[in-house]
Amino acid sequence: MRTWTQSTTLSPRKHGAAHRPPAIGPVLERATQLLLRGDGRGALRVLRPALRSHPDSAELHARQGDALYLQQHLAEAREAYQRALTLDDSVFQAWYGLGCTEYSVGAYAAAVRSFGRAVALEAGDGDARMYLAGSLFHMGYVDEAIDEYQAVARTAWPELRTKALGRIATIIPGSPRRGNAEIKKWRMAWARLEASRERHAAKMATRARAAGEKIRIGYVSAFFGSRNWMKPVWGFINEHDRSSFEVHLFWDVQDPSLAKGYRRDERDSIHEIDSLTNEEAARRIRKAGIAILVDLNGYSFPARLGMFMRKPAAIQFAVFGMYATTGIRGYDYVVCDIAALPVAEERFCTERVLRVSRSYLAFRVQYQVPRVLPPPCVATGAVTFGCLAPQYKITDQVLATWAQILTHAPGSRLILKNTCLEQPSNRAAVLARFAQFGVSAEQVILEPPAEHLKLLKTYGRIDIALDTFPYNGGTTTMEALWQGVPVLTFNGDRWASRTSRTLVLAAGLEEWDLPSRQDYVERAIALANSQETPARLAQLRSGMRARLLHSPACDSSGLCRELEQHYRK
Repeated sequence: MRTWTQSTTLSPRKHGAAHRPPAIGPVLERATQLLLRGDGRGALRVLRPALRSHPDSAELHARQGDALYLQQHLAEAREAYQRALTLDDSVFQAWYGLGCTEYSVGAYAAAVRSFGRAVALEAGDGDARMYLAGSLFHMGYVDEAIDEYQAVARTAWPELRTKALGRIATIIPGSPRRGNAEIKKWRMAWARLEASRERHAAKMATRARAAGEKIRIGYVSAFFGSRNWMKPVWGFINEHDRSSFEVHLFWDVQDPSLAKGYRRDERDSIHEIDSLTNEEAARRIRKAGIAILVDLNGYSFPARLGMFMRKPAAIQFAVFGMYATTGIRGYDYVVCDIAALPVAEERFCTERVLRVSRSYLAFRVQYQVPRVLPPPCVATGAVTFGCLAPQYKITDQVLATWAQILTHAPGSRLILKNTCLEQPSNRAAVLARFAQFGVSAEQVILEPPAEHLKLLKTYGRIDIALDTFPYNGGTTTMEALWQGVPVLTFNGDRWASRTSRTLVLAAGLEEWDLPSRQDYVERAIALANSQETPARLAQLRSGMRARLLHSPACDSSGLCRELEQHYRK
C-alpha cells in the first residue's frame, strides 16, 4: 500500500468535507496519526466507536479498511472499502485501498478497475498510477503500463520518478509499440538517473597478468539457487578450466550451494553479498581482485545494477538474462549470437557485442523431469496448442494472433497455464479478451500454476507450443523442447523477440522458426488442419531429447570454451 504521509492521507476530498459531521474530523486525524506510526490495531480502536455513531460515513469505512489492510486482514479490508464505495463512490482512498487488497492477492484484472477509478479521481497521485501500471503489466497490457509509468515520471517527486523510470527500463523490451530505439533510450534515461545516485569508483588500473597466473572471473546472480533459471548457466560454469580460471560466485537471495546443477569445485570461492549495499558489494569484489565481472541477472534483478555502475572490476560482461542492451556504461561487453542479435542492431547497444558461434543459451537439464509422452493429437485427432509463459507476455497482439489460429482451426484448443490465472477474475478477463477476437471459451483452457514437476507434466497434454512476442520464451522454450514439444516461433524485430529462435535453430528445428508473424499463423493453421500432423509430431517427439543432447542447444562445453576465449582476449 501507499507510504503513509500527511499529504496523502490527512487531506480529505473537498466534496466530502463540507458534509462531514464535526465529530468525525478529529477521529480521522487521530486514526491517521496511528496509521502513520504503523499502529493498525490502535487505529481500529479509535475508528470502531465512531463507526457505530456514524455508520453512513464513507470516509470512516475507508480508513477502517486502511487499518485492516495494515493488519493484513485483507478480506475484511476489502469489505470495508466496498462499504465505503456503496455509500460514496467518489472516495479516492476507498478505490485506492480496494485496489491494494486486490493487487496483494494477484487479482490484477480487478485491481486495474479499482486503480483506474482512483486515478480518475486523483490523476496526480503517483502511488495510484504506479499500482495501476503494475496491474496492467501483469495482465499483459504492457504499453498501457508504460504509458502510466511515463505519466508518473513526468509529474512525481524524485524518488517515485526514479522508480517509474526503472520499471519502464525493466519491462520495455516486451512493449509491442516500442522498438529498439525506444528500449535503448529509456534504459539509458534510467541508468543516467540511477548512476547519479551511485558514487562512481575511481577508474581501476589494470596490470599485466603474470605467466601462468589464473584469470579471476566473478559471476553475480540472485538466482543461483533456482535450478530452472540456471539451466543455461551451470553448464558453462561447471565446464570452466580451473587450471586457467579462478571462479568466484557472488550471490544475492539464493545460495549456490543449495542449487541442483552446480558441480562444486573446491577451488571455487563463494561470496554472500545479499546483505550488502551496492557500495559494500563493489568493495568486496574489488578486494577479491576480480579481473572480469560477469552479470547473470540483467534487469531480472535491477537492485544490483547500481553495483555494476560503480565498476568494481576492470572489465564487466553481461552474459545471461540479457535480451536487450543494459543502457549502462559500466558494462564493457554483452554476449549474444547472430540469430538473436543481427549486426545491424548493434547500434542499439551501449556495450560492445561479442558473439558465440552457436546459441548463447546452451542448456542442461540436471533435475527430475517427467518422461516424454506421445503427442495427444495421436489419440484425439485434434491439435492442442499450449503456452506456459507468464501472463505479462501475452499481450493483445499475441491474443489476436492466437485467435486467428484458433478460428481458422476450429477443432484445435489452446492451454494457458501461469500464476496470474490462479485468480478467477483474471481468468474471466482473459476469456473476455479472447471473446472479443471471436474465440469461444470452449477452445481455451486456462489453468492455475503448479509445482514445477507437475507443471512440466502439462506438456504431455500439448502438441505444439506457441511462442509469445515481442517477448519470447526462454526457460519456457527450453522446457517445452525438453519435454518433446516443438515451439513455433518467428524472427522478430528485437533481441527479446529472438530468444526462442536461437534455441530452436540450435536444436536443428529450422522449420519451426518462421520468417514473420503471418507465416507463424499460417504454419500453425496448416499443422492443426493437416491429417499428417499426428504422425509427424510423434516421430519428432520420440527423438527430441536425443536430438537436443547432440545439438548446440545443449553444448555447454562448447559455449564455455568460446566464453573463455572472449575472457582471455
